[in-house]
Amino acid sequence: MAQIVTVARAWIGTPYVHQAARRGAGCDCLGLLRGVLAEVSGTALQKVPAYTPDWSEPQGDEVLWKAAAEQLIAKPIEDAQGGDVVLFRMRQGAVAKHVGLQAETGLRPTFIHAYQGHGVCESAFSAPWQRRLVARFAVPDFS
Repeated sequence: MAQIVTVARAWIGTPYVHQAARRGAGCDCLGLLRGVLAEVSGTALQKVPAYTPDWSEPQGDEVLWKAAAEQLIAKPIEDAQGGDVVLFRMRQGAVAKHVGLQAETGLRPTFIHAYQGHGVCESAFSAPWQRRLVARFAVPDFS
């Protein structure tokens, strides 16, 4: 889905703002995903309940993974394609709570994500990130 990657790249440089989802103004990783999908689908920004920076960690509940599984199409982790939604555990044993969009595949894979201190950026899908990857999803066709 080249359109998703193109739209996500337009968000690069957007500052990190917890719970926000506005290109150029601020977003977090979930806000980036919500904003990109709203732009690509031509629909309103999907609303989510308020969440704290440590959301779902104390309960150990896979809130983000469950929501992704309900709205996206689960696929094998190794079946990487541009435009895939990728889900990460930031610490071993923690809940999955970081999300990004696969941009490039092949010899130099990259993904686009937003994280504190960096805002929206395109990062190498390096070995440390690959070790944290726990799920991959395709985005439904919006046409």
